[in-house]
Amino acid sequence: QVQLVESGGGTVQPGGSLRLSCAASGRFFSIYTMGWFRQISGNQRELVAQITTGDIATYVDSVKGRFTIFMDNAKDTVYLQMNSLKPEDTAVYVCTAEAEVIGAGTRRYWGQGTQVTASS
Repeated sequence: QVQLVESGGGTVQPGGSLRLSCAASGRFFSIYTMGWFRQISGNQRELVAQITTGDIATYVDSVKGRFTIFMDNAKDTVYLQMNSLKPEDTAVYVCTAEAEVIGAGTRRYWGQGTQVTASS
């Protein structure tokens, strides 16, 4: 299985920056993708950004040019650099990973979520 430990959330003024981190640990062969969802209105989730181990990154349109996702493969850690934060970015951000787990094949795992607030 895979454990995902998130850090870096907090409260900033609009226009400020945060960097989220998500470290994966456990018994697995490979991580295929890691990314971040955020909880939006109605407890819905949207994919904010994701990245493959081959460094292919995708973003939701609303964060393009402001957020950057990157992965440290050696550390099994994904980061989300969040710049120029807007009030509408306020949400619980949840880390996710797809991994090839020893003895169990490929599965998706989720973190606990971390609160990001951009407010004056």
